Amino acid sequence: MRKHYLDNIRFSTVLLVLVYHVFYLFNHAGVLGNVMPLQGTAYMDGLLYFVYPWFMVLLFVVAGASSRYALEHRGTKQFMKDRACKLLVPSTLGLFVYQWIGGYLNLLNSGVLGEIPSPLHYLIAVLSGTGPLWFIQMLFLFLAILLLVRKLDASDKLWTLCGKANLVILLLLSVLIWGSAQILNAPVITTYRFGIYLIAFMLGYFFFSHDEIIERLEKAGIPLVIVAIAMGIAYVIYYFGSNYASDECLKSLFTNMYLWITVLAIFAGAKKWFNTQTSLTAFLSQRSFGWYIVHYPIVLFACYMLAHYTKLPALLIYLSALLFELIVTYLVYEILSRIPVIRFLTLGIKKKADLRIQK
Repeated sequence: MRKHYLDNIRFSTVLLVLVYHVFYLFNHAGVLGNVMPLQGTAYMDGLLYFVYPWFMVLLFVVAGASSRYALEHRGTKQFMKDRACKLLVPSTLGLFVYQWIGGYLNLLNSGVLGEIPSPLHYLIAVLSGTGPLWFIQMLFLFLAILLLVRKLDASDKLWTLCGKANLVILLLLSVLIWGSAQILNAPVITTYRFGIYLIAFMLGYFFFSHDEIIERLEKAGIPLVIVAIAMGIAYVIYYFGSNYASDECLKSLFTNMYLWITVLAIFAGAKKWFNTQTSLTAFLSQRSFGWYIVHYPIVLFACYMLAHYTKLPALLIYLSALLFELIVTYLVYEILSRIPVIRFLTLGIKKKADLRIQK
């Protein structure tokens, strides 16, 4: 039976990623990568502080739970073959076909393009074009680790044991999340936080794939949502003005308590109030992964052009960038998904008949 709440969490979080990147590219918080450090509006950074601690952790938890459901219906070999197409191809070969555009815009925005010999522009752009695809690169690695864990626990004893966890145990997992945030963090590319994301993925697989766990969360949905919102407001106030992507923020107990409570609250709330499928949610679910893959060069282009070639008020710049991103992302995805070979290289879709399945 399809878990509609899981699909709805996934596409909602992807849409949040699209919104986040507009605000991120105009951020005043000191996070590298912004295109408009002086003309933006600092108070708009509030959204960044509110969502950054938890939204990618949430995607890994969802991916872990989804992997359990997928493996129950497919053999391991077919599962990894499908994931290799869906994850590895776009994040490797896709760099040469499409994502290099984002890499080129990054170089242009950073001001270093003129210092690189022209014949090397494309190659450097390819190497700089990963952008948000770090998520699917890490996800494939975690899937390989998961298969090893499944071999070691062939009788599923660990998964069965985790299904017995009550609400107190689920809350105490925040300590594990906090501990994992301290380790295996890449020193330069801070998005590669292997410790916390691996644990989040595994918790998704071993805990959040149990219907009983989700039902326990659902019963506590209202208090969890209230506490998560209150903690989020307090978090924004406490850290506002600091670099929200710094080790000081990301490794703090407050950050990790907040993010974990929010993950629990979102699962509880989605199961309680968002566990249905409509034509709109089905449409969004089918396309959200593809939108995630194609959106970043588009939002980079929009923000760069608006920042450097217009004098619009800040609020209009944010709105214009977001509107452009949403419309053009939709159009680019629809075009790429219809072109043979290109759809495989950029989106991991082998043939037109696989389009709906891949979505």
